[in-house]
Amino acid sequence: MEDKMFEFMTKMYAEMTNRFDAIDKKLDSKADKNDIVRIENKLDNTTKALFDGYNQVYDKVVAVENALNDLSSKVEKQEVEIKVIKGGK
Repeated sequence: MEDKMFEFMTKMYAEMTNRFDAIDKKLDSKADKNDIVRIENKLDNTTKALFDGYNQVYDKVVAVENALNDLSSKVEKQEVEIKVIKGGK
């Protein structure tokens, strides 16, 4: 009886050791905290660059809209002046 129990315990110990080794291998292949922090820092810099690019594009669009509005008001003013000049003859 004791021999069977000893063999059973030995077998269980061997299986548990194999499983722990497999788990260790899986955990080693996963990203650790340093990898995660490095990726977060890289993403943070990338998003800052994208946001800066967005702000530059937005500022240019606003500048173009303002220039277009100025030109439109000048054209309207000139149209009024032309009507006045033609009406004066």
